[in-house]
Amino acid sequence: MQNTMDLLDSALKLRSAADWHKQLDLSRNALHSARQRGNLSPAIAGALAEALGEDPQKWIVIAALEGERESACKTRMVRRFLTGAALTLGAVGNAAATTVCILC
Repeated sequence: MQNTMDLLDSALKLRSAADWHKQLDLSRNALHSARQRGNLSPAIAGALAEALGEDPQKWIVIAALEGERESACKTRMVRRFLTGAALTLGAVGNAAATTVCILC
């Protein structure tokens, strides 16, 4: 699964952090703080994705899952998200998606 640091890296290849702060109306150190934490907030992830022409809903979900503490519920939701994404993209059939997600 991609993570929000991948999204941030993609954004920073196109523009500087200062430019993103201005465009998204963020505090001066918001992206630096996110990098230190290891994840973006769902709102910032969605806004960056939208600006990059990617699916904001996908990135909001990824950011929300990253922010959750480890638990059986989180594991189940990550598995469900990955299975749904694979099926939506037509990349795999039901059986293959289930098999792949068992490995999550």
